[in-house]
Amino acid sequence: MTTLAFVLGVLFMAVGLALSIALHEIGHLVPAKRFGLRVPQYMVGFGPTLWSRRRGETEYGVKAIPLGGYIRMIGMFPPRPGDDGRLRASSTGRFSQLMDEARAASLEEVRPGDENRVYYRLKVWQKVVIMMGGPTMNLLIGVVLLTLLLTAHGVPTAQPGAVVAEVSRCVVPATEATATTSCDGRPETPALAAGVQPGDTIVSIAGEPVEAIGDVGRLIRPETGTEVPIVVERDGATLTLTATPIRNLLPEVDADGIPVTAEDGSIRTTEAGFLGVTTRQPTELVRQPATAVPGYVWDYTTRTAQALVQVPQRMVGVWNAAFGGAERDAEGPMSVVGVGRVAGEVSAGQYDDLLGGTPADRMWTLVTLLAALNFMLFVFNLVPLLPLDGGHVAGALWEGLKRQVARLRGRPDPGYVDVAKALPVAYSVAVVLIGMSALLIYADLVNPVDLGG
Repeated sequence: MTTLAFVLGVLFMAVGLALSIALHEIGHLVPAKRFGLRVPQYMVGFGPTLWSRRRGETEYGVKAIPLGGYIRMIGMFPPRPGDDGRLRASSTGRFSQLMDEARAASLEEVRPGDENRVYYRLKVWQKVVIMMGGPTMNLLIGVVLLTLLLTAHGVPTAQPGAVVAEVSRCVVPATEATATTSCDGRPETPALAAGVQPGDTIVSIAGEPVEAIGDVGRLIRPETGTEVPIVVERDGATLTLTATPIRNLLPEVDADGIPVTAEDGSIRTTEAGFLGVTTRQPTELVRQPATAVPGYVWDYTTRTAQALVQVPQRMVGVWNAAFGGAERDAEGPMSVVGVGRVAGEVSAGQYDDLLGGTPADRMWTLVTLLAALNFMLFVFNLVPLLPLDGGHVAGALWEGLKRQVARLRGRPDPGYVDVAKALPVAYSVAVVLIGMSALLIYADLVNPVDLGG
């Protein structure tokens, strides 16, 4: 059953990713056809064609490598001035030859009667609409999935109290807590002696209500050698336990329970009452109104953009994990292989303690992963570099700006912006992206991400 669940999780993510890519390309295809462009191909994937069918003037198909997709529009690059729509001269220099070859490939499919059905002749706003159609589709998918998640499932919301995550077996000073220690000769913790168990929710200590995890330390630390009543909830029942905190060397904490550091970065310590529990804030799923969705969408988008900016820095950690055995960052980048693996592990119940153990919890976690993936596709494709959609948008906006400036200055129309001149940058970006993808795939195979840490 676990193997089947793993496979189902991988299939869910694979199908979801394929549909996201297909809809992304539809976001380009529909406005392109609407504006009269001839689109010879609509493909999901790259490499050898697995299946295709021609309808009208467009071939629709699926290719073998599911790492993206594309639509092919005729006339993506304008001819050089004086070429009258056809290239007549070869340039010297490798980059110039690459540009001419790209222009030739772009124009070779232009047939008689297609002169006004080429991309480069479109108005600026039409180019922007076509190129923004793909990322916008990913944004819409992310918004729909996030709306379902918020309104039908809910989001974890902090509740009063403190849930016991772990009960220590023996008393260990803070200065030795990170070392490998034995409990031989050490007293058992007051929590263990009192019968506190993992999963208990601490309701009150010494008659004082516990509203947050910081309250546990605040109420226990002043008590040493004194019996303290602790009220807990366990399996729906309320129990009153009695613990006698013991004096121990502990980290100093502020009002929020966060350890205080000294000027040299070390944790300050102090002697205080010690119970011997690790707690976490209890949460409850709370459904959100539709009016809360825009705020969550903005939060997802901004956090995705921040994560994207940090990718180059985090790739160093991925390299160290792939070739040096370092631990993978659970919030670091992953390839589609890594995302599929995590989806399978979630579906198989590997992270039930962290994410919830019911089939519904697992399903909604997969929905969350797919929504996050679409937000990443949206933001990533807005990067203003070819061959990404944002690069074509930037070219169109630059064309519009040049024409507007020329008009204001009373100068002749400067004509179309030759995006082909940016192809050296496009090739460089493509090489970097391929290299990053290869590194991520290798790291996800030899040292995969563990969400549980």
